Amino acid sequence: MRDHDDLTARQRRLWERAAPHYDRSMALAERLWFGGGREWLGARAHGRVLEVAIGTGADLPHYRADAVVTGVDLSPGMLAVARARAAEIGREVELVEGDAERLPFPGASFDTVVCALALCSIPDPARAIGEMHRVLVPGGRLLLLDHVGSTWLPLRWTQRLVEQVTVRTAGEHFTRRSRPLVECSGFAVEEAERLQAGTVERLRARKPG
Repeated sequence: MRDHDDLTARQRRLWERAAPHYDRSMALAERLWFGGGREWLGARAHGRVLEVAIGTGADLPHYRADAVVTGVDLSPGMLAVARARAAEIGREVELVEGDAERLPFPGASFDTVVCALALCSIPDPARAIGEMHRVLVPGGRLLLLDHVGSTWLPLRWTQRLVEQVTVRTAGEHFTRRSRPLVECSGFAVEEAERLQAGTVERLRARKPG
């Protein structure tokens, strides 16, 4: 547990340092690698929405007007940027500091849970997905967007080489895949697509009930 807590604390420090310039540093990747992904999430989210690891709030402009949005993030710095973005676009949102692996909400609290570009760096993604399952109502919807191991073997080898550096320095995994963890947590996958040589996955799943 101590080692795990140390990893979580490291991730908090990394995101705190990244918060002021995160959007600028991700702008090119957002356009060329993940383009359309946030719109895809927003179109499918409904009701009481929890965004896990909301970061700087990049998804906020894409939620439907009638969605009631709560965001949770490990980093106060990221939440500050998200709060400013929400104010700028006139979006009401509740922002909470918290850990994806220990979500500070009662069970069956949300109709939709969203997680975008975050499971790649959460220390224990299986535990985080289990928490997402817990806080969803029966029949609730899980929406995920992330980069994953490529379906093209030469590119996946390259991703593994890159991970030798990024996992140690930033906790960033490039060959993780969320779908097996989603299915093991009891979700039924209803929609899935792989893009960009299989390195990007969009996933919609439902909690039975």
